[in-house]
Amino acid sequence: MPAPLLDDCRSLLTERPDLAALTGLSAADCSDFAALAGALLGHIALSPAIGEVARAVYADPALAEISAYDIAETARRNFEPGGAAATLLFARGAQAVMAHRVAHRIWAGGDAMGALAVKSALSRALGLDIHPGATIGRGLWLDHGLGCVIGETAVIGDNVSIWHNVTLGSTLTDSGPTRHPRIGAGVVIGAGATLLGNIRIGAGANIAAGAVVLRDVPDAMTVAGPRAEIRGPARVSFAPRAP
Repeated sequence: MPAPLLDDCRSLLTERPDLAALTGLSAADCSDFAALAGALLGHIALSPAIGEVARAVYADPALAEISAYDIAETARRNFEPGGAAATLLFARGAQAVMAHRVAHRIWAGGDAMGALAVKSALSRALGLDIHPGATIGRGLWLDHGLGCVIGETAVIGDNVSIWHNVTLGSTLTDSGPTRHPRIGAGVVIGAGATLLGNIRIGAGANIAAGAVVLRDVPDAMTVAGPRAEIRGPARVSFAPRAP
């Protein structure tokens, strides 16, 4: 279990009762990750029922560990003060990934309507839309998160970084099971980029802000512009450093 993260959240909420009041959380909510996730997402959605669902889903220690990694990577890449505890409590993008992991677990369990209900409530609160069917690897960093749209059959690899107003959508000419983009590990996607259809974005690629991508992108290359032209090797990487 992510004990250091829980300890840091507990300390912050104890030392700063004003922050506890603003977030609607307390040190008592930090007893375990499931309790904290439930309290946080329930407060964000203004729904105790959402909180109970999140608490039940995050009772799985393996899922809690994945989210702890998401949070740690967001804190590492984002350069903001407060570390992982502040990221969990205050970062919209990290909270959106947590919300998706709850909805996706319910979707994968066969309850499509329940998953869509959770997605709908938290999407309204967080200002983005990730279909619960989308498959997302470990370590996704949604910087800001606002305006992101990720379709049902999208697949995102490990340690991907995505800025605001990015769309991973379909072309509306394909209703098949792979109608959304597949994003390789370590890809960086700039603000406002639009990626459409059954395309593959190679590992380590850079998608420039505002690019429109309708075809495959090779590994470790940069594409930019309305035709997603190759501009040379990728220069931006947030991949975790080897120990």
